[in-house]
Amino acid sequence: MIESLDHLTIGGAITAYETLLGRRAVDGKLRTGNVGLVFADGTPGLRSMGYATGDVAKAATLLERRAVKAERTGDTLALQGHGVAIGLAAKAGDAPSPFTGDEAACVSGLDHVVVRTPNPERAIAFYAGRLGLDLRLDRSNPAWGARLLFFRCGDLVVEIAHDLKKGVSDAPDQLWGLSWRVPDIARANARLRAAGLDVSEPRTGRRPGSQVFTVKDGTEGVPTIFIGGIGRW
Repeated sequence: MIESLDHLTIGGAITAYETLLGRRAVDGKLRTGNVGLVFADGTPGLRSMGYATGDVAKAATLLERRAVKAERTGDTLALQGHGVAIGLAAKAGDAPSPFTGDEAACVSGLDHVVVRTPNPERAIAFYAGRLGLDLRLDRSNPAWGARLLFFRCGDLVVEIAHDLKKGVSDAPDQLWGLSWRVPDIARANARLRAAGLDVSEPRTGRRPGSQVFTVKDGTEGVPTIFIGGIGRW
């Protein structure tokens, strides 16, 4: 049913993400190698996820069979994932936005989008059982204080994170943060510093062979890290 994560909607200015990603918007559109960004006025932060499906009508029928309420408007389906706004539509097919500088220092694509949940079993039932995403990893780590669920979607990951200390509840999920891939972590870090952004020093990531750094501003309220030293997930 779902082929890929087509785009994310962010509250804020497109210019901030041109700087962050190192890409130039064309005709008001901004897209990396594997996901696009749509911008909305109002409260900063992540607003919604838009998935691509090969057949909207079949997706609508399948969601109905799986007891998922979806509102259809033309060729778009809108639903709520326990508090997270989700859309399904045909793949847009837009080309990646051009780089504004050194390609090795700019964002190649999205590595993962993070959803925080107070109820991991509910999340598994929804994202795997109803949306049909591929659950590749389910890991609890007391050192991190979290249970992490990794759902593969195309060549990126939808990561569902649960805070172990807070226990389980029926509170809503929260669409939370982004991790962007870059070919060269040191060059990317230097590029953002030169642009005036506050970034941490690169550090060893959790994934073997990876390095990451945190972007502390210029993200329109979206918790953000950059990751390098990896290929496609």
